Amino acid sequence: MFEHLITPTVFDEPPDYIRVDSATPQQVLDAQINTADFLESIGAASDEDAEDKANKKNAQLAFTAMAAGAPQEKVKQQLLANTTPVAVRRLVGMLTAYDWAFVEQARQMRGYAVAKILEDTEHPDPRYRLKALEMLGRVTEVALFTERVEVKKAELTDEEIEAKIKAKLGKYMGAIEVTATEKASEFE
Repeated sequence: MFEHLITPTVFDEPPDYIRVDSATPQQVLDAQINTADFLESIGAASDEDAEDKANKKNAQLAFTAMAAGAPQEKVKQQLLANTTPVAVRRLVGMLTAYDWAFVEQARQMRGYAVAKILEDTEHPDPRYRLKALEMLGRVTEVALFTERVEVKKAELTDEEIEAKIKAKLGKYMGAIEVTATEKASEFE
């Protein structure tokens, strides 16, 4: 299976080697084409595949540094290694998925806590039952002990607003009628 690796290739004539600095542009281009064809024929990864793997690896290293709480300089260094838009998008995708997993885990923990509180409502000790019921009443979906404030938006004229303010002030300070007058200038 590996005979081609251990059997030396014998050329009838030695290949012509040309130094790059003495080659013509056409010869350089031909050499590049021949090299690309040869690499493709032996199944070597394309530049795009190699770049994609490097981008993926850089995004993974940056994600790991951020998620593990690495020092800021290391995180910054890993982030700066993501130089292509593809790598940055991959990193953002990984972080978004991580955030959603964290939210889902928090939701599961909340469900577990509510289930445990429900179990404690059947505890034989009345103090435990009362505390469990109180905690259950504070759960957002139950909202038994939350105060609700209703806000109404009313369109009032300036005169109506002024009358309401005077009524409130009069209630707390005693009724005093205040009239506005223009003051004459002292320098006239």
